[in-house]
Amino acid sequence: MGGKIDGAVQFYQAALRLREMRQEVLASNIANADTPNYKARDMDFARSLQAALQGSGGNLAPAITAPGHLAGSRSGTAVNADLLYRRPVQPSADGNTVDMDVERAQFADNALRYEASVKFVSEEIKRILMAIQG
Repeated sequence: MGGKIDGAVQFYQAALRLREMRQEVLASNIANADTPNYKARDMDFARSLQAALQGSGGNLAPAITAPGHLAGSRSGTAVNADLLYRRPVQPSADGNTVDMDVERAQFADNALRYEASVKFVSEEIKRILMAIQG
């Protein structure tokens, strides 16, 4: 039974993890809007989601680069999104490619889609529970 439930929400689990990763990338772009030579990054969400669902995303372990780092783990659905560089609409003199209008719009769009995914998975779980209790 657990396998069927896991299969039913696997799509939403992968989508939420990718939306979370994308939100962090977009927030980093916004935070570095005034950093000289900073290159704005983003991901191809559809391609990353397809790779995660097919299992080709890989399950990367965190890198330990200093003796004081704690060992971590990545559990659940394997998600590994390829970050791409955003093409600048209007490059700046200092080499920074962050366009705040684009970043804010993408950030808001991604947040809205994240909330929609949460709502969908919540409804799916309610539907499964109603079927079980039935």
